[in-house]
Parts: sequence; C-alpha cells; structure tokens
Amino acid sequence: MSTPSVLFVCVHNAGRSQMAAGWLRHLAGNAVEVRSAGSLPGDQVNPAAVAAMAEVGIDISDQRPKVLTTDAVEASDVVITMGCGDACPIFPGKRYLDWDLEDPAGKGVESVRPIRDEIETRIRGLLTELRVTTAR
Repeated sequence: MSTPSVLFVCVHNAGRSQMAAGWLRHLAGNAVEVRSAGSLPGDQVNPAAVAAMAEVGIDISDQRPKVLTTDAVEASDVVITMGCGDACPIFPGKRYLDWDLEDPAGKGVESVRPIRDEIETRIRGLLTELRVTTAR
C-alpha cells in the first residue's frame, strides 16, 4: 500500500495548518506524507504557534508559509481545509475535510494552546481513520 498523503490548507499557512502538519509529522513519522499551504501565505509562521508547539516538544520553527498549488492538491489523498473558503481547488476523487478551528493570528501563546490541543485530537482521529500506527 502506498503512503497516504495529507495536505493542510489555511489562508496564511502560518498557524493552524503549520501546527497540524507538525503534529502529523511528529505522530506518524514517515508513515504519512505531509504538506501544508495557504491561499494567501504570510511572511512567517506565527511565533505563538511555534511557541505552543515547542511546549509539547515539536519544532516547527524551520517551516515557511507556502502558496497553495493545484499540484499539491492533486498529489494529496486527503485535503484538510481550515477556513480557506472557496480558495481551495476541488478535484474529484479527493477526500476533503473542513476543520472549523479558531484562527490563532494575533493571539498570544495562552490562546493558541487550546487550538494546538484540538488539532492534536483531530490528527489522532485522522491517523486512526487512515489506519496509521502512531509513533508516539
């Protein structure tokens, strides 16, 4: 069986999608191919998201927001949107999930922690659905 691939998409690719990608890499190791992108990518990953993830031992400080491409969507089995609205291209045969998560933009690390924890819960559920055994 081929390695499943997951694409996380939010507007700026600076907070939610970066945290989700970080969680998935952390929990699945090489068992899942992970991508993230934004419809209007920001300049940098949200420092509060970086700090919140560092608290749980996940380093996303080396990540950079990337622009969403149709290639990234086509190459992914599951596309998880996080408030990017109509900016996400839809391809037949892909599985789409929309996670309604609060935007961490402009919030301090205290406000980002619950979003981080909600993302972890959803990632663990996704791994169960994909039948991927977590490394941790």
